[in-house]
Amino acid sequence: MSNKTSEISSLIKEESKKYNGEVVEANDVGTVISVGDGIATVYGLKGAMLAELLEFPNGVYGMVMNLNLDNVGVVLLGSDRLIKEGDIVKQTNKVVEVPVGDCMLGRVITPLGTPLDNAGPINSTKTRPIERIAPGVMTRKSVNTPLETGIKAIDSMIPIGRGQRELIIGDRQTGKTSIAIDTIINQKGKNVKCVYVAIGQKNSSVASLANKLKEKGCMDYCTIVNAAASEPAPQQYIAPFAGMAIAEEWMEQGQDVLIVFDDLSKHAVAYRTLSLLLRRAPGREAYPGDIFYLHSRLLERACKLSPAYGGGSITALPIIETQAGDISAYIPTNVISITDGQIFLVTDYFASGQRPAVDSGFSVSRVGSAAQFKCMKQVASSLKIELANYRENLSFSQFGSDLDAETKRILTHGAIVMESLKQKNNSPLAFYEEVIDLFAVKNRYLDDLDVSSVNPFLSALRENISASHSDIIKELKEKKVFSDELMAKLGDAVASFKKNEWPSYREANNLKKGASEE
Repeated sequence: MSNKTSEISSLIKEESKKYNGEVVEANDVGTVISVGDGIATVYGLKGAMLAELLEFPNGVYGMVMNLNLDNVGVVLLGSDRLIKEGDIVKQTNKVVEVPVGDCMLGRVITPLGTPLDNAGPINSTKTRPIERIAPGVMTRKSVNTPLETGIKAIDSMIPIGRGQRELIIGDRQTGKTSIAIDTIINQKGKNVKCVYVAIGQKNSSVASLANKLKEKGCMDYCTIVNAAASEPAPQQYIAPFAGMAIAEEWMEQGQDVLIVFDDLSKHAVAYRTLSLLLRRAPGREAYPGDIFYLHSRLLERACKLSPAYGGGSITALPIIETQAGDISAYIPTNVISITDGQIFLVTDYFASGQRPAVDSGFSVSRVGSAAQFKCMKQVASSLKIELANYRENLSFSQFGSDLDAETKRILTHGAIVMESLKQKNNSPLAFYEEVIDLFAVKNRYLDDLDVSSVNPFLSALRENISASHSDIIKELKEKKVFSDELMAKLGDAVASFKKNEWPSYREANNLKKGASEE
């Protein structure tokens, strides 16, 4: 048997020397021993590198994932039906790369840079490896510039800074993607480029999302990397790394970039699939032991560079899907520990109409108010405490009907705050509009309104101040801080609107009167 094996081995070596009639080094070519489930085992290729791109027949490429003594494990980046045992495989001496640059803006591409949008070829003059070591500590700068999401609940209580990594986590169908898309829409005109990486989603969902961004005029500064559910696991595995490489090119030119990974739960599943097929030892929940390193080496590449290195930034919004709100599961805890905070979405809030369904108790931003305009800090500083107070008193109030005046006041104000944080999809607000809303709520101008009138009141108030008190908005935009004079001026404007314009607006729109308005 051993003689037969050595004969086959020497035959393979001889055949490997001839590739397309050309004499090549034996180390540069190999032979497929087995293939299936998107994985090929290749004999030979002694000089192969980890993550090297290999060329198979019929235009199929693969990426080296395992380096064994006499063979390499390769994940195929195309259909394994085009590959058969005995096929010759050739080294390219290149790692997997993706085209980068401004030519990627407005495009929908595969993780390898192939266009999916029928808008012609991508004329890129530069490519980057998808894997790269993250910038070192000495090249970075602390996060200090807000990345405005346009969502009141987030900008006020869980501020995100340019260069931060903020996790969006929650069960399926709780509005995780909506928050990410609203944030992308809100970057219009703010000189922030956006990369959206779709992992394991339906092609129809990604097409719908691309159309929505196009309608809003956002595709001019966006790139969508799509590794659909119908694509093989290797494509889904490399997708976020390809998106990050595209973002890094802009960051190194001194620009600010926002990248969304939707979602890393499916990315982890794709990597688990590859690892098990490559016969790597399974660990907790059958994930391989290096699953933490997989996401940490990806997300560590998001940072803010110091001015000496261009001053660019990548802000990462990874999305993780939980099962029944279990944030203590393996992948959620991994990504929570890698990121700089999390926005936790709750199914019960979403079902009751509180959208976005942000839980201010579990959600946190470890950058905090360092990434907040001072005027926002001034009006939102007590918001989390007020909501915690409200929820605590609400749970106690269910056990008795006789409530004291202070508890009633807390419950009334809390309900107004919760209502004021509701926001429709695809309608992000400018920071000064959020500040006006939160100023009115904080100073209790709305406490005597009916809850159903809260958002109509705020909407009408914003319009009124924009039309009649443009000097207030101008000062907020320029100085981004409340002086005593500006605060008094805005207070007078809100009180005047409530007394003079609001009654007629309420009647014209058939809105309910509040208790004190009866």
